[in-house]
Amino acid sequence: MRSAGLRRRLGVNGVRVLLVAAWLGSWELAARNWIDPFYYSMPSKIWSRLAGWFTDGTSQGSIWEQISYTLQEAVAGFVLGAAGGVVLGIVLGRSRYLSDVCAPFIKAVNAIPRIILASLFVIWFGLGMESKIATAFVLVFFAVFFNAFQGAREVDRNLVNNARILGAGRMQVLWTIVVPSATSWILASLHSAFGFAIIGAIVGEYSGADKGLGLLINHSQGTFDSAGIYAGMIIITVLALLAEWLLTAVEGRLLRWRPPAAGADPQI
Repeated sequence: MRSAGLRRRLGVNGVRVLLVAAWLGSWELAARNWIDPFYYSMPSKIWSRLAGWFTDGTSQGSIWEQISYTLQEAVAGFVLGAAGGVVLGIVLGRSRYLSDVCAPFIKAVNAIPRIILASLFVIWFGLGMESKIATAFVLVFFAVFFNAFQGAREVDRNLVNNARILGAGRMQVLWTIVVPSATSWILASLHSAFGFAIIGAIVGEYSGADKGLGLLINHSQGTFDSAGIYAGMIIITVLALLAEWLLTAVEGRLLRWRPPAAGADPQI
């Protein structure tokens, strides 16, 4: 069984590598023969731009400084937005009265385009990290809030009633039944929430910043450097994939108590 799983993983990864190689090769070939590389760039130019950024630096300074700046904004917005979304989602999910009162206000704020909020945050908080953290916070908060809210609403009522019959208080029910039941919903939202946090940081840097990957991409756009835009996209994608891997590992540890679903593939 272990050998079969290993062969399957090697086969899947091999097909993935072949697909990426075919895609990059066809792109390089098309850019050299049929399409204008000024607009569409080519993998070799993107690789050269990445190598130059990591060896010689960028027009805005060290690439590591730009990555660090964007990561700090994204992580801060992710942590604050996730915490706020979980707390408010569970509270409103367990209180129908409060949810009825707050529902129109939450829906109204959620309907505001994020680019407008990013512009307002730059005016309110300036060009520093605070405005980008605020934008990331808003994106993450709503992604987590609605899942936490639904998870708190989906708790088995019979289980809650039985716990109360046995003498459990409101806080005991919350911590021993509601929160564990909503954990799957919350963790599912966190996978996409960090991507939203990075998007919030990048959008905020586009609106106004003095550092960051968003500023670097914006500068590349202003100088018609398509290779620089693609290079920035690749760095952001790698950061998001690393965060996804970390969140998956944390989820596996937190949900170790849960029995595997019927028909699930064995984990190797």
